[in-house]
Parts: sequence; C-alpha cells; structure tokens
Amino acid sequence: MSKFIVSVSPHITHKDSTQSIMRDVLIALCPAVVASVIFFGWRALLLTVVCVATAIFWEWAFQKLCKRETTICDLSAAVTGLILAMNLPVDLPLWQAAFGTLVAIVVVKQLFGGLGYNFANPAITARVVMLIAFAGTMTTFAPTNFGVDAVSVATPLAAMKSGTVDASILDLFLGNVAGSMGETSALALLLGFGYLLVRRVISWHTPVAFIGTVFVLALAKGGVMFGLAEILAGGVFLGAIFMATDYVTTPQTPWGRVIFGIGCGLITCLIRFFGNYPEGVSFSILLMNILTPYISSWTAKKALGGVDA
Repeated sequence: MSKFIVSVSPHITHKDSTQSIMRDVLIALCPAVVASVIFFGWRALLLTVVCVATAIFWEWAFQKLCKRETTICDLSAAVTGLILAMNLPVDLPLWQAAFGTLVAIVVVKQLFGGLGYNFANPAITARVVMLIAFAGTMTTFAPTNFGVDAVSVATPLAAMKSGTVDASILDLFLGNVAGSMGETSALALLLGFGYLLVRRVISWHTPVAFIGTVFVLALAKGGVMFGLAEILAGGVFLGAIFMATDYVTTPQTPWGRVIFGIGCGLITCLIRFFGNYPEGVSFSILLMNILTPYISSWTAKKALGGVDA
C-alpha cells in the first residue's frame, strides 16, 4: 500500500531556484561590467573582483563563526557584491570597498537572519553608509578613458545642479561620462533589463514606473532634453532595474510595484531638485524599502468572500 506523506504548504514546485535567479542577475550585469572596463579601465575590473570576493568571504566567515549552514552557493552574496561595485567610483580605495561589503553582508543581511529576512536592500544600505563615512572618496569621480585629461571631474548630475549640462544625450546613453562604474551606460543597463524580462526574473512595473516618474517630473521642470538628461545621468537605470526590483525588500503585487516605483521616482526628484545631494536614487529606494510591508498590505488581493483584517 502506498504511503501518504502529509506536509505543510506550499506543494507546488518550480524549476527556478535562488541560485538560478541570482545567476541570471549576474549575467544581466555583465554588460555594465564590460562598459565600466571600457570607459574606466582595468581598475574597474579589479574593484569589481574585490567587492564580489569580499562579499562572498564575509558571508562564509560569518556563517562559519555562527555555525550556520553556508549559503554562498546560492550566489546572493556575489550579486550583492557586484551591485555594490557598480555603485562605486573607480578610484575608491579597495579597503573601503571591502568595508562596504562587510556592512552589506554582515550588518544588513546576516544579522537580520540572512537572505529573505533583511528589511532593506544590502547594497543600497551599504552605499548610503559609505556616502556618509567616506564622503570624499565616494563623491570623487575619475574621467572616462575618452574624456578630458583631469584627475577628477564633475558628474553630469552635479553639473546640472549648478545649471549646466556638459554631456550630450549620446554620451549619457553610451556611458562616456563621469560617475559610478556601473551607472553611466544606460545602453548596457537596458541590455541587462531586456535579459531579465525575457528570463522573467523581474517584471516591468517598478523600473518603468520609477524611470517614467523621474522623466515626467524633470520634463515639467525643464523640458524634454532636461528630462532625458535626468533619467540617463546618475543611477536611475541601475537603481530601477537592479535594486528596486529586489524580491525581498520590494512589493510582490503588480500595483505594489507600480506604487513603489512612483515613490522612488518622486523621492529621487525631490532630493535632486531641492536637496544638497545631486543624486537621490539610493536614498529613495532605501526609504521605500521601509514602506514595503505597508504597500504590500494595501495592494494585497483578498480571497473571494474575504474581509479586510
């Protein structure tokens, strides 16, 4: 006689795993890594390797120290390290990059229980901490290999803050501008976006709502060219595609994702237009991460015949 095995739900399985999803994110970020090496040189690759390697090491070391199951094979630590690297200036000291991955992996992720329990995106939180701790090096940007011969230059966002736009829309789209390594090339990030959509790793809701909100508000403020410059400059594409779509810290309902994206775009523009910082993407995503439980609750579907809690 056959045995009936009783277990708790869910009982539906899927071919996708955490490892396969994280692998797809790593693949999607490859064009941005290649673009960073083209525009900023081989040190971009060195900084990327340091961030990924130290992120993996911190996770392994912390789990060994706490006698927990080692989960570095799920590739989530590698993704966190790579995303953080794409948010850093190419000339950042390597020890500061290692400190950033320590904050991301140990403080934000592991101390809260590991993957699935962190309240905020680890890479975003680490970048904000680094902006506060290392304000000088985090806001000093080297020119591209095809730019002017200078030690450091202003980013397009900083230039727009002062009322001038030196870069062309084509340079902003391709990535031939100063900035963090992985945020400058909108073309490379869009290639990654297309890959993630085809693989159904993410949906279009949050990125389109995020980028669209920034464009509409910038359009109202300064016209079409200003709107295009605002979405192509800085970290809007990187944040909208790779950080505002995090499974753990963002809403999982379609309308929740739209609200999340609109909120990120609104806060980004408020900081850019009226704040002291020229950039606001990291702060906006971090603030919206805090609101995620409420957005998920507001947009959750009710079962047939169900009532509000």
